[in-house]
Amino acid sequence: MRSWLWLALWPWAAGLVKNRGIMESMQIALPELNAPATLILDREDRLTDDEYFAFCVANPDLNVERTAEGDIVIVPPAGWESDFRNVSVIRALSNWARMDGRGKASGSSVQFLLPDGSGLSPDAAWVSNDRLSRFSKREKRRFPRVVPEFVVEVMSPGDRLKAAQKKMRLWAANGVELGWRIDGDARRVYVYRGASEPRIVADADSIAGEGPVDGFVLQLGEIWEGH
Repeated sequence: MRSWLWLALWPWAAGLVKNRGIMESMQIALPELNAPATLILDREDRLTDDEYFAFCVANPDLNVERTAEGDIVIVPPAGWESDFRNVSVIRALSNWARMDGRGKASGSSVQFLLPDGSGLSPDAAWVSNDRLSRFSKREKRRFPRVVPEFVVEVMSPGDRLKAAQKKMRLWAANGVELGWRIDGDARRVYVYRGASEPRIVADADSIAGEGPVDGFVLQLGEIWEGH
């Protein structure tokens, strides 16, 4: 998970939205980012889902998300430690999902288009087969308009706490049934269910899934070590 830094680029961004024909070839050159940057687009004429996907395809080296207002958030890549923790979660969730058989796991490269208009990428997610069955093969190759039942966000050292909490609340507000925010440095997992305040699991050896992922158990020792 990454915090957000707002960067207004109104003239350039508004022109991008108006000129639909250049979306698939438009590329952005930015200096090395240490914090996310946001392109605030013309909110009166926001990008369609297809145009947004084309923008992402045209910029494969950028990690991109979309706000509910239609602005594009460009986030820096994760460091080695953060990505190691992400992989630990994805591997465990994927192995369990394959044995359980009720749904599929995914990592941070997939993006979900949510009911409020935002497009968010969790560090790991689980979606039931029932929800996935509603989409064609073509739709699954793009950003699916589906709410995952379970998401995991792994905090990076540079994450701002308020931004991390806000993203978890966005997941919950859009219908995610269970969310974990993992703070490896603090050895804590924050468990989100609905609109209630998160439950804190501190310094545990493992954490058990519930609700949609009942039966999943994540071992936390490797994540706490971070190496």
